[in-house]
Amino acid sequence: MTTPLDSTTGSTTGRAWDDRFEEVLRVHLAPGTPPLRPDDRLFELGLDSLAVVQLAADLEDAYGVLLPDESLTRESFATPGGLWAVVHPLLPAGR
Repeated sequence: MTTPLDSTTGSTTGRAWDDRFEEVLRVHLAPGTPPLRPDDRLFELGLDSLAVVQLAADLEDAYGVLLPDESLTRESFATPGGLWAVVHPLLPAGR
């Protein structure tokens, strides 16, 4: 049985985000972190306040977007789902 393709992300993993997002995010988490779920607590998985700054820059570089200052909060970076909710609307349609 194959996993259906998510029409909003192009992912076959069942996640809300694309593979690039998870790759960028994983660099800032503890080694050996299992596959991410939307409600995982990133600060419990090794993300810290210094890494948030670098993660924001890495996401901006990876997607060619500028994260709004008001989105640079601990709450926005608390979970993968919350962070994707900030990044996804900034992406051009079809990306």
